[in-house]
Amino acid sequence: MRDAVGIVLQKNVLFSGTVRENLRWGDPDADDEQLWAACRAACADEFLERMPDGLDTDLGQGGVNVSGGQKQRLCIARALLKRPKILIFDDSTSAVDTATEGKIRTALAGLTGVTKIIIAQRITSVMHTDLIVILEDGKIHAAGTHRELLDRDPIYQEIYASQMKGGEEHG
Repeated sequence: MRDAVGIVLQKNVLFSGTVRENLRWGDPDADDEQLWAACRAACADEFLERMPDGLDTDLGQGGVNVSGGQKQRLCIARALLKRPKILIFDDSTSAVDTATEGKIRTALAGLTGVTKIIIAQRITSVMHTDLIVILEDGKIHAAGTHRELLDRDPIYQEIYASQMKGGEEHG
């Protein structure tokens, strides 16, 4: 069961060592091509290519050499290398900007044969998913697509209005 599930949390753990060593926790046999493909999908290539040692950059104790958003992207890449049947993202793009989050979402949408469960605060993180579940006080308040919830659910409408001020109409 553990091999079938990949989890990326909001606050992730990177280990002492290099980027390559950290990524290989997802797949110990991954070659450079696979490592870079996962990094591209997670938008980690954007900062790794600027680092003089790339995949061989030392992360220091717990990843002190990278920002919170960079840690999240490396952990997404590590989870993708695992090739799980179920991917759980628990607010795992909260520390990245919305443009980068959009690129990551596009890459994740291209994954087939994988069930993705996304726990998020941002509407943009879930508005293109098959099903959105709104929780209130630990209970299911409503469920539906973005359009369905926008049309009929006051809680979703309120969240949408507060987050999308100045954004495009209805996503």
